[in-house]
Amino acid sequence: MGENKRRMLAGEWYVPDDPELAAESARAVTLCAAYNATGDAVPDAAGRAKLLAELLGSVGEGVRIRAPFHCDFGSYISIGDGTFVNFNAVFLDIAPITIGMDVQIGPNVQLLTPTHELDAARRREGWEKGIPITIGDNVWLGGGVIVCPGVTIGANTVVGAGSVVVKDLPEGVLAVGNPARVVRELE
Repeated sequence: MGENKRRMLAGEWYVPDDPELAAESARAVTLCAAYNATGDAVPDAAGRAKLLAELLGSVGEGVRIRAPFHCDFGSYISIGDGTFVNFNAVFLDIAPITIGMDVQIGPNVQLLTPTHELDAARRREGWEKGIPITIGDNVWLGGGVIVCPGVTIGANTVVGAGSVVVKDLPEGVLAVGNPARVVRELE
C-alpha cells in the first residue's frame, strides 16, 4: 500500500494524485458505468446485485440502488439490508460510509466524506482528507439532502428534502434546513 492511500485510509491529509488511488477510482468508474447501464428495467436482478457486490465494500440483502449511482471508490461503502437509494446518488467515499438497515435515501442525495484545506496554497496543491459518515438504521433522507464529512445520523431520524447536514443528528428526530436543525422528536 502506497503512502497516499495509507494516509487517506488513516483520515490524514494526503494528495490524491497517485497511481494506486487512480487505479481504484477507475475501477469504480467502470463498475458504476456498468451498473448504471443496466437500468432499473433490466430483468437481471442477480446481475445487478453482482455488480453492486463487486463495487461496494458490503451490501446487504434486498438493497436497491436506482441508476445512476456514482462513487469515488465504492469499496469504502457498506449498506445494510433493505436499504433503498433513489436516482442520482453521489457517495464520495474517500473515508468509510456506513449505511444501516432499512434506510430510505431520496433522489439527488450526496454523502460527502472529503474535506479540503482552508489554506489556499495547500488547497491548490490538492491536499484533502476524509472523515467517515454513518447513517443509522431506518433513517429517511429526503430528496437533495447533503450529508457533510464526519456526520453521524442516529437511527429512526428523518432529514427533510434539501437539507444540508453539517453536524451529528440524534436518534428519532426530524431535522430540516441549511444547516439542518432538529425541529422535533419523532415517536
